[in-house]
Amino acid sequence: MPNIAQANRSTDSFRPDARAGSHLFPAGQLVPFILVTVLFFLWGIPNNLNDVLIRHFMKSFAITRFEAGLVQSAFYMGYFLLAMPAALLMRRAGYKSGFVTGLVLFGAGAFLFWPAAVAGSYGFFLFALFVIASGLSFLETASNPFIAQLGDPDSSERRLNFAQAFNPLGAISGALIGTIFIFSGVELTPPEIAAQQAHHTYEAYLRSETLRVVKPYLFIGAIALIWAALILRTKFPAIQNEHENESGDHGHFRDLFRFPHFLLAVVAQFFYVGAQVGTWSYFISYVQEYGHQSEKIAGYFLTGTLAAFGVGRFASAWLMRFISPSKLMGAYCVANIVLVGIAVLMPGWLGLWCVFLTSFFMSLMFPTIFALGLKGLGPNTKLGGSLLVMAIVGGAVLTPLMGFISVKTHSLALAYAVPMAAYLVIALYSFWGSHQRSADLTTG
Repeated sequence: MPNIAQANRSTDSFRPDARAGSHLFPAGQLVPFILVTVLFFLWGIPNNLNDVLIRHFMKSFAITRFEAGLVQSAFYMGYFLLAMPAALLMRRAGYKSGFVTGLVLFGAGAFLFWPAAVAGSYGFFLFALFVIASGLSFLETASNPFIAQLGDPDSSERRLNFAQAFNPLGAISGALIGTIFIFSGVELTPPEIAAQQAHHTYEAYLRSETLRVVKPYLFIGAIALIWAALILRTKFPAIQNEHENESGDHGHFRDLFRFPHFLLAVVAQFFYVGAQVGTWSYFISYVQEYGHQSEKIAGYFLTGTLAAFGVGRFASAWLMRFISPSKLMGAYCVANIVLVGIAVLMPGWLGLWCVFLTSFFMSLMFPTIFALGLKGLGPNTKLGGSLLVMAIVGGAVLTPLMGFISVKTHSLALAYAVPMAAYLVIALYSFWGSHQRSADLTTG
């Protein structure tokens, strides 16, 4: 991914282009550009459908928050394990192979929801989610560098930011799809459950709830496979840097240990993704437990906080014209530490709105950590970028940890101390660990 660092130079991304004549959209390549840009929207849908699934599976399988948190473990392990194979495939066969492979895996995993629901197997659902995430790993690994390199180099940053703007729209769509089509709105009280068990109707209720996930995922899977066919039939341009440096220096893994700012970026990225995924995964439950709202109303709250995330992304990009990215991220971390601290200590409507607002402040963290970590890596940039992508495994670790704390302490609010601690780690990285040391500069 040779242009990923350039594409994420947050301080420059929204400056007025001095070359007014540079073209944002590639001449003669508009169709491939559109086909790939839509992928940013598509992978946002299943990412945030997981937040609905966690709450839904707690009900339909009568499982604990810890067990439901394994949804994110299965999902992000797919990302973690397939990132390197995706890069190797595309290095040999090109970006188009990555798009098609990713969409086929995405569609296959979505279709697996049907037999998983028929079998009534939670483990089967986890496997289906792993397959979906494996496909998304291919899509994310390919799309960013492809869009950056497709067209005028002078407009690569603006072009990639344009494509990335569709991802929050997909996230919002995923939350809405889950809220409208998966949540039934039927929530039984303990006496009602006992009555259904006495009449031997409770199992039928659980089965009907489980089957509600089938239609949305079949539809999403069909879209993924149709899009794969469209990309397969479309002539894609040869990207000049797609097979760059095949006989040159690709960098070496051991060299990365000479860059403390990069190693700390991997740690920060691990904690950031864990904080983001954990916050959204249990937000519906937080709204229900402390706001005493129905699952559908809680789903709309989730949609709203995802919208705040999208607004924050654009607002932060504008602020970076005037404020150093590392300092802005550090200030945002402090804001989130305060907000989550209130949510932990004062659960209720005040805590609910505090968690809601954290999405705005977390919005700049992933790309900023990514860009700061890659600075000065030279020929090790591609390898470093792959490791930063793999750091999203934090979502597979911290989310079930929050569920475990919630179960053991009987307090979901206390579980939010996990993302609060994560923001403290990221703040330390922002104010101290993100700066290149003199040793880095001499060896890089």
